Amino acid sequence: MTSVLAILLAVTVLAPGEDSLAAARDLYASAAYEDALAVLNRLPQSNQPLEEARAVDQYRALCLMALGRTAEAEHAIEAVIAGDPAYRPATDVSPRVRATFSDVRRRVLPAIIQQTYSSAKAAFDRKEFAAAASAFTQMLVMMTDPDVEAVAGKPPLSDLRTLAAGFRDLAATAAPPPPPPPPPPADPVPVAPPAPVVPRVYTAGDANVVPPIPIHQELPPFPGQLVIARQGMIDVIIDETGVVQTATMTQSVTRHYDGLALAAARNWRYRPATLNGVPVKYRKAVQVSVKPH
Repeated sequence: MTSVLAILLAVTVLAPGEDSLAAARDLYASAAYEDALAVLNRLPQSNQPLEEARAVDQYRALCLMALGRTAEAEHAIEAVIAGDPAYRPATDVSPRVRATFSDVRRRVLPAIIQQTYSSAKAAFDRKEFAAAASAFTQMLVMMTDPDVEAVAGKPPLSDLRTLAAGFRDLAATAAPPPPPPPPPPADPVPVAPPAPVVPRVYTAGDANVVPPIPIHQELPPFPGQLVIARQGMIDVIIDETGVVQTATMTQSVTRHYDGLALAAARNWRYRPATLNGVPVKYRKAVQVSVKPH
């Protein structure tokens, strides 16, 4: 009889503090949505790194969606979009969550675009040309988003697009050029090249590190038949861009399946881990459970 196999992924982490983003993530992953939401609501609202504050808003929205509290979830999603207009949920969330995010983005992005234009124009009027050019460019990029494509080609957004493109070009031209590099010393003294800096690899045991968020983390089906469940573990190092740098099988499932699993793991993608908002390398253990149906 051919067995249909379900492959379950579980991230192994060290025990986090009682009230932490990591604790809330673990509770959400175990479907304890009320408990996860309670932990998120107890986290401090100030002095949080920007990346961690956004992650808190994202998990709060996901918990509220899972609890069916749609109106509150939409308010939480609005906070996420206001902080990061380009944010979209990972591909492994449910279609209902993705659809709700798209609905909220279609509703709030036009207002965010207009606010960005106003801020950029104010910077232009103050002759802060570099900041104005950057803000106009950000606005024009937002207008290419598929969720506002239907309204971007109509007034008032279409008019703002024309104005923003013109002001951006004027600001870029008016911005002062970067200062010239300093002249070389008259008699340069040879110095030994500095020793290469090896980036530190963080783990769940490091404080203030926001773990990577999976974007694509799937394993292949088990080939052939299996009588009893098997457990394995893959250790991956994720670099500052969210790419898997190395993948090692620390606990074997079977010799043949290990090779398939490692090949898939090298193609996994993540939103990188961050420390104080700066992407860092991160070591993550992924548990592989293979069970026959």
